[in-house]
Formats: sequence, C-alpha cells, structure tokens
Amino acid sequence: MKKKTGETSAKEVQKRSRKKKERRSYRDLRWERLDNTAHLFPVIAGESMTNVFRISVTLKELIEPKLLQEALDKILPKFDGFNLRLRTGMFWYYMEENGKPAPRVCEENTFPCRFIGQNRSYLFRVTYYKYRINLEVFHVLADGMGGINFLKELTYQYLRLSHPELREKLGDSFCSHTSLNREDSFLKNYRRKAHKGYQSKKAYLIKGDRLEPGEFGVMHGYMNIPRLKEVCKGYDASINEYLVGAYIYSVYKECLHGMPSKKPIRVAVPVNLRPFYQSITTKNFFVMVSAEFHPIKEDYSFEEVLAITRESLRSQINREHLEELFSYNVSNEKLLAARATPLFIKNIAMRHIYTTSALANTATVTNIGNITVLEDYEPFVEMFHAFLAMSRGQHIKGTICSYKDTLVFSFSYDLKDVSVQRGFFRKLAEDGLEVLVESNGVNYE
Repeated sequence: MKKKTGETSAKEVQKRSRKKKERRSYRDLRWERLDNTAHLFPVIAGESMTNVFRISVTLKELIEPKLLQEALDKILPKFDGFNLRLRTGMFWYYMEENGKPAPRVCEENTFPCRFIGQNRSYLFRVTYYKYRINLEVFHVLADGMGGINFLKELTYQYLRLSHPELREKLGDSFCSHTSLNREDSFLKNYRRKAHKGYQSKKAYLIKGDRLEPGEFGVMHGYMNIPRLKEVCKGYDASINEYLVGAYIYSVYKECLHGMPSKKPIRVAVPVNLRPFYQSITTKNFFVMVSAEFHPIKEDYSFEEVLAITRESLRSQINREHLEELFSYNVSNEKLLAARATPLFIKNIAMRHIYTTSALANTATVTNIGNITVLEDYEPFVEMFHAFLAMSRGQHIKGTICSYKDTLVFSFSYDLKDVSVQRGFFRKLAEDGLEVLVESNGVNYE
C-alpha cells in the first residue's frame, strides 16, 4: 500500500529525532583554540616529518598491558587537554572534545615517533615494552611539560592498579601537583608592538647517507649529575650550556674538521616559559632561542666554543627577549588581515615561514629538566627518557632529562654516520665523566 502524501512512518520520525539529538550533541561538544605555537604543526606534519615527541618512564617491574589500558581508560576522560581531536575550520584549525573510547594500548613494535594518524582521532599514543611505558604526543596538543604532566598521572594510576596497597594509602584522586589548566599563556602574556627576534639566515646543516625509510636511531648517554656539576663548575657554565656547547663542538670537529665555515653552527634551544610567568598551562608554552658558533678561523678549542655558546645563550634567556620572541608571533596572529585569511592561504604562508626558520638551525637540543615523582611511587620508578622526531634539515637532535642523580642525553637521528654522537660522548669522557651509552641498534650490521 502506498504511503499518502504528508504521512510519516515511525522509522522516519525516529531517524529525524536521532539526527536532531546528534546535532544538539555536536553543538554541546567542548572545543578550544590552538595556542600560537600549535598553529604550525598541523600544516607541516606528515609521515616524513611527524612533529611527534616521546617521553617514557621505565619501571622496576614488567608492564601489565591490561592494567595499563585500564589506567588510561580511567584518567583520559578527566584530562580535557588530551581528550581532544583536531578539526579544520574555515580560518584556523581548532580542537574539539573527542568523546571516543581511549586509544588502544599496545606493545611497541615499530620505530618511535611515527606519524599519529588514525588513532581514534586522538593526538597521542601509549605503548609499552617490557618495563617501559611510552607516551608519544603530537606537538599540537602539548609540549614536553604537558606530556610529563599526563605521563606521571598515567603512571600513578597504573601503579595504584598493580599495587592495591598504594590505592588504599593514597586514594584514587589525581595528584595535587597535576595540572588540568588549558590557559593560552601566549595570548595572556604577549605585549603589542614586538619586533621580529628569531633567526632566518641559513645555518650549517649536517648531511650524509640516511637510514632506511621508517628507521629511527636512538642513542642514550647516562651520567652522574653531581660529577657533571663539578665539570660544569670548572667551565663556569650551567649543565645546559655545557651540553649544548659539547654538541656544537662535536659538529665542529666531526663535520667541519676544525675548519672555518661560511655558515654558522646554530642550535635551537627551546625555553620553557612557565617559570617566567608563573604559568601551569598544559598547552604549548615555550620559545626557541639559538646558540650560535660561527667558525671563522681554524682550530678553536673547546673552551673557546663553550664560551661563545654560553654568551650566546645568556644574552637571549631573559624575560624581555623571550617575551619579544613570542609576542611578535602572537601579534601577527591577531592582525585582522591574518584572522580573515582563509586557512588554505595561511597554510601556504606558514609552510614558507617554517622552511626559512628550519634551515636557520643545524639541530635542536631541548632540556626537559629534572623529573620527580611522589615519594610513595619512587620505589617503583627506574628512569625517564625523552626524545624528538626529525624535522626539515635537522637529522640529529638532542634531548636532556634527568631523574634523581642520573642525567640522560638522548640523541635521535636518521643518519647512518654516528660520528657526531661519538664525538659528543668522547668529549664528555675527556672531561672526566663516566658515560654509559646504549642505543636501539639501527646502526649495527
């Protein structure tokens, strides 16, 4: 029997009602703008340049996958800053509440820092290997401090599940030090009329035969912090200045062989802005300064290279200069012309700006700093590690982090030749440091 005009079936009524609820549910989803630094990452990210970083914690016991998944399932709905997916708007990318079940925890079976694509639309992944929990984060979501904030709470929850006595003693709430703050601290603290402060002149780039597609080299060097402080004191340098200087010196000796260069060796050094502005945001809040050494003669000593590096960093790491760096970028973002420009045109401009700035640095060395855990969890935690994915023109990156009295300098790289890494650790050994080196073995034949 044919349905009369205007007659609506019960199924159609239910279908329309369901669509209305879905539209209403969509409008109710929480969303947030990207911070100033995050705008760049969706534009340049892909399989060959993932913009993913890893922070991992090594425990003193084998990881139980089911409990790790349960821990992630428990904390993710409470972490607004990680319960997000990336969306494309007319003028900007933005992030929106995900709402899907947490991504699946799995045993690590690929090289690290791979592109984060179809992962239930989440912008991070959690894997494990024997005693280690790995958190990999797409940089649009957070920086290293935001990643540590999430990983520690995940680890606490996991340990409470695997050790019920901890739950009985501590309860099941988040640690009071865990931040859920999603303030855009760039926007809050920028000042108008800032001048351009970042480098755009080309730097010396390390080149060579690449590892096979998809391969990713990792090399860790462990050293005792009290002994390292003694060495740094002898050079009148901070730990960060000393290690960045040793990296530059290694490039100078191993790649330039102590000869002059038309281009400077320039290392990008991210600076965490939170201490300067009393911020606890879990969004990105850092700027890049550049440690620059331009060899214009032969045979600089390490003392000379370190002195130049030290002065380069100290002249830049002050609140006034750092504020100028990020204020310039935020001011450009807030220009009416920029806000009204369609996203696809912004993307073209941002790719050009990125290419220029990327080729202005030989490498990146970032210092995550000293990572601490609550006293009750210390007996279960062995060590933390961190490292970065490759980016355009930068084939050997360094990351520094420490736990208790041990500091680890981690190289990530995609070149077959590891002479820069060997030269770096050799220099530290010459200064009297005992360095234990381990790698993931991609260079072994």
